Amino acid sequence: MSAPHPQVAVLLERARLSPLPTMDAVPAFVARRMYRERCLAASPVAPRVGPISLQLAPSPAGPVAIRCYRPAAAAKDEILPGLVYFHGGGWTIGDPDTHDVLCRQLANGARCAVFSVDYRLAPEAPFPAAVEDCFSAVRYVFENGNALKIDSKQIAVGGDSAGGNLATVIALMARDRGGPKLCFQLLIYPATDQNLETESLRRNGEGYLLTRRLMEVFRDYYLPQSRDYADWRASPAFAKSLAGLPPAYVLTCGFDPLLDEGRAYAERLKKEGVETVYREYPDMVHGFILFGGMVDTANAAVGECAAALRGAFERVPA
Repeated sequence: MSAPHPQVAVLLERARLSPLPTMDAVPAFVARRMYRERCLAASPVAPRVGPISLQLAPSPAGPVAIRCYRPAAAAKDEILPGLVYFHGGGWTIGDPDTHDVLCRQLANGARCAVFSVDYRLAPEAPFPAAVEDCFSAVRYVFENGNALKIDSKQIAVGGDSAGGNLATVIALMARDRGGPKLCFQLLIYPATDQNLETESLRRNGEGYLLTRRLMEVFRDYYLPQSRDYADWRASPAFAKSLAGLPPAYVLTCGFDPLLDEGRAYAERLKKEGVETVYREYPDMVHGFILFGGMVDTANAAVGECAAALRGAFERVPA
């Protein structure tokens, strides 16, 4: 693909002409506000879902807030599959509000409960704070299946970008710690290698919303100690083995700096015996999954993610 999709090109031109500073040039708290406004402007209309509630998962550092969605078509006491979702944003920006529409879409499309984790953000809470919060959240959902009206045999993890990174890490931790047993990984353009040395980063590191400079700023916030770049909890591509992980759906974009690491992670999953579906959107850019109000392909991609989740839940033995 020689150029981004025309609808994406419009977004890129707007970003190029914006009088606002880029997110790498402002403090983290300002970048969070800018990202929230961008998501709000580009999101589709929020679909109606069932009751939304808040849960607090205990963890060593204090409670972790989890926003809980149920699909619109579900009965009040119906037992559903569950997706624990980790939002993207470079471990620095993003929250359940920026990903609210996506979580609603996945809840309805996959007919599952979705648990959106409000993990601690860097630089205030650097690595491994987000990892600890996300694992505590997954464990809480698993241990409280009856109260949450979900089937604990049908729990998946998922996330986009930094959230995809966290999903891969939590899947590895769950495998190595003997549980919780997960049935699926939904990995939307996941960050898997903190070295930032891929060809796709060199090719796509400027002009496509996510830039090399912004990635470096977020990495400095999240990993202030460079020795942690090679820690598999930060760079799951460095895990000694991926064997025994749950099936995965890995989504990447052609004009994304993270293209190569997402593709390589999918290839390694397959090589090590993990059932993996790889889907590349050649004319999309990083972050597009949230842009369904302006990019039609985003809604189609969410639909494919939901279908992958439904299929995974259906394959879990009763």
